[in-house]
Amino acid sequence: MTIPELISKTFEEKYQKSPLIVRSPGRINLIGEHTDYNGGFVLPAAIDKSIYLGFAKNSSRNCRVFSLDFQEEMTFSLDDLKPAKGWINFVMGVANAIQNNGNRLEGFDCVFGGDIPIGAGLSSSAALENGVGFGLNQLFDLQLERLELLKFSQQAEHEFVGVKCGIMDMFASMMGKKDQVIRLDCRSLEHSYFPLELGDYQLILCNTKVAHSLAESAYNQRREECQEGVSQVKKHFPEVKSLRDISLSMLDKAKGEMSAVVYKRCAYVIQENERLIKTCEALAKQDLEAVGQFLYGSHDGLSLDYEVSCPELDFLVDYTRQLPYVLGARMMGGGFGGCTLNLIKKTDKNEFIAAIRTAYAHKFSRQMESYEVNVADGTGVINL
Repeated sequence: MTIPELISKTFEEKYQKSPLIVRSPGRINLIGEHTDYNGGFVLPAAIDKSIYLGFAKNSSRNCRVFSLDFQEEMTFSLDDLKPAKGWINFVMGVANAIQNNGNRLEGFDCVFGGDIPIGAGLSSSAALENGVGFGLNQLFDLQLERLELLKFSQQAEHEFVGVKCGIMDMFASMMGKKDQVIRLDCRSLEHSYFPLELGDYQLILCNTKVAHSLAESAYNQRREECQEGVSQVKKHFPEVKSLRDISLSMLDKAKGEMSAVVYKRCAYVIQENERLIKTCEALAKQDLEAVGQFLYGSHDGLSLDYEVSCPELDFLVDYTRQLPYVLGARMMGGGFGGCTLNLIKKTDKNEFIAAIRTAYAHKFSRQMESYEVNVADGTGVINL
């Protein structure tokens, strides 16, 4: 039984109705990490690992939400929405954002579950939030645009979950297209699609199985360090709004007024934006070798300058450097665990997974997981 079929069956058993079914995908980010909240560029894509949600109205002001993965039902009233504990915040946060924007919701029931590995940096939370927004938009015929819906997802994350995330995760999940990456300008939300034609190569994720929680202090601390750098550069260049506006030579002018740590953080973001632009040029030319080198450059910056890697991520990336069939690798996501993204030759996939798993287990006495990912369409309704 597929996950959507299981959602439908569970929904009918619990709530005696046939649900509307929505698929909302996780995402990868090819390159451009920690650039989104600095007004920069990112290069994400939706993937073929998703959260599926079933919805139906229940003619009340109360909502019942059942998580297949946690085997747990939680309830809330649309007239009393405030942050609580646990996964229900993702759902309540979106409902709250929709209502606060002048849209009327009624009570609904929801069952959700999926195959996005949790804590792997594949944005299961954005997928869930987008799925809730998209589903409620359909269910209550709110006629909201995708761009509005993904902003409600971000609002939910800020106000109910307590993470000051950028827009990338929601955007990639909602706006993805099959076999294309999205070059997104996180400041203007202007975006363009680039074909991801990998030919003899494919993307494999290696999951360290080291749990990370973005809500912890490091994420917000990096954000503050970047803002500190911008405020120092502003004294020399008042027109500057974010790191996106700053070149390395401008940063150097203010180097004496910031700590070495703040300088390193800012330099990384500026260089990562440059790497992303060059990656798009390489993709347009089908130069996958160059793309691979930019992936390694991104990882080195994240590890040494932005300092959001960890020994497990560094080990997995370093292990690939000696393998002729791997073009490039880097840590992906917020950091401190999660996955590495690897661009590898299809014919060597099995050898690669077996070898890297063994080496990882030997080094850390823990098992890593690997996933093949393919680039897929964004959030939408599915028919069983």
